[in-house]
Formats: sequence, C-alpha cells, structure tokens
Amino acid sequence: MTPGPRIIAGQWRGRKLAAPAGLETRPTGARARQAAFDILAHAPWAGAAFLQSARVLDGFAGTGAYGLEALSRGAAFCAFFEISRAALAVLGANLASCKAEARCKIIAGDILSPPAGTPHDLVFLDPPYGHELLPKAVAALHRAGWLAAGAVMVAEIGPQDVFEPIEILAERRHGKAKLLFWRNGG
Repeated sequence: MTPGPRIIAGQWRGRKLAAPAGLETRPTGARARQAAFDILAHAPWAGAAFLQSARVLDGFAGTGAYGLEALSRGAAFCAFFEISRAALAVLGANLASCKAEARCKIIAGDILSPPAGTPHDLVFLDPPYGHELLPKAVAALHRAGWLAAGAVMVAEIGPQDVFEPIEILAERRHGKAKLLFWRNGG
C-alpha cells in the first residue's frame, strides 16, 4: 500500500486513505473530487440535503475515495464495486480505518456483470481511461436494478473517452479528466 488521497470534508476530514501500489488503480485527484462535491452541494438538481440521505454507489471504486467522501459528508449508505484484488484489500482497509463498515457494502466483482441490486440515488463512476467502459457499466447497472429512476450520475472520463448522456446537468474539466453529471433516465 502507498499513501493515497485524503478525505476533503465532513466527519473524516483530513483522513489519509491508502492506495494500492503500482499503476493499476488511478486514485481520483482531490481537486476533481472537491469540484464534484461542490457542484453537488450547490446545484439546484442536488443540493446539500440530497447528499445527507443518499444511497451512494461508487463504481470502479479503487481506494473508495468518492464513496468515503460521500459517507463523510452524511450519505446514508455506499456500495463499492471493485474487481482488482489489490484495490479490494486497500478498500477494505480504508473502510475499516474510517469505521464505516456498517454503512457500506463491497461488491468484489465486475461492474459490467453485476448481481441484482437495489436502487441508489447518487452514482460515481470513475473507470480506467481509454477503454469505453462507462456506457457498458451504466447499461449493466441499469439492467441489474442498481440505479434509481432520476439518480444523479457523476462520471470522471479521460480525454479519449466519449460518453454523451441525453441531458448533461453539468460538465467540468480538471486536467486531462472531465467530470460529467446527468440524471438516470430509467
């Protein structure tokens, strides 16, 4: 394990998260994560109260930074999807260090073929860049029942990735990454 990102705000503000060694997992930068949560907190289609009771899904979770940030800020629950063994070990350690296990569930498997699930209100998807995984993941989660109708979807995509939801709520660039916000239409 190597040093990873920090929780930005809320109950666990400043807590360092571990990250797996190597290049297999790309932890989300603090600036992009801060921008995502600032947009969520101030947007008329979300707002601070929305996050307080949200059921969150952190897809391609890696260190769990998005989901743990949401829990730190008051989200009710978070499901984490991760397939990498190294990332799963770190994710479990990060949940334990925050004492968040009671409000979480780790799904150790491929988000492209998820088990049946329950609807979630806020979904973070941060797939590996350049593999066009985002549309496949959204479709798979929708089919398996993980996405609430009208769920707020947040994705971080790379410069070569293309994904165009029907109605974009917000879009921001952070370095090479682009943050997209839209509502699940299902």
